[in-house]
Amino acid sequence: MQLNDSPTERSTAATDLLLSLAALFGLVYLQASTPVGSWRTGLWSWAFALIAAAAALGALYHGLVLPQRLRTPIWQALTFLLGMALALFGVGLTYDLLGPRTGRISLPLWLAAGAVLFLAGRRFGAAFKLFILFEAAVLAAALVGYAWLTAAGALRGAGWVAAGVMLSLLAAAAQRFKHLHLKWIWEFDHNGIFHLVQTAGLVLLSRGLAAGG
Repeated sequence: MQLNDSPTERSTAATDLLLSLAALFGLVYLQASTPVGSWRTGLWSWAFALIAAAAALGALYHGLVLPQRLRTPIWQALTFLLGMALALFGVGLTYDLLGPRTGRISLPLWLAAGAVLFLAGRRFGAAFKLFILFEAAVLAAALVGYAWLTAAGALRGAGWVAAGVMLSLLAAAAQRFKHLHLKWIWEFDHNGIFHLVQTAGLVLLSRGLAAGG
């Protein structure tokens, strides 16, 4: 396997690995900080695991020179995993806003929505665009929801979660500006900057979710 010649692609791969490690840290921290057997903890743990797996695939996609026959399925798998992680994020939001029973009932509906969007994107050649729209909708709803929970004092750690969601939204916005460039030891393009901001967002999310039990 040959490393990508592009400095920004290599830094993107490195930040993808950092993001994957942050997601794994969030999973372990959440498991260690909440009651054993908690349905909510299991749900968010799966979300973090999917993010970790997607980011690891992203590191391969950006960091290595791969034939197109490998790049295409890696990208499709990455997009699917992120879509499922966002669906679980939606379930978590439903659980915290509307209660455990509604959260559990919403699980298959959210997963079906994520799968349908992915399949529709593949069918019409717009998988990543649909993912971006899905991401924006889920994160915007989560920001409003957890901000409300914070203001109402209804859930411990909701402020940390809202802050993490805000960083996630900022990261997603930064990724859309392809002219963004930063040089600090390494060179980072819009993807690398997205990963760095998103990593910080995951740390805040982990803190908040663990506090909420």
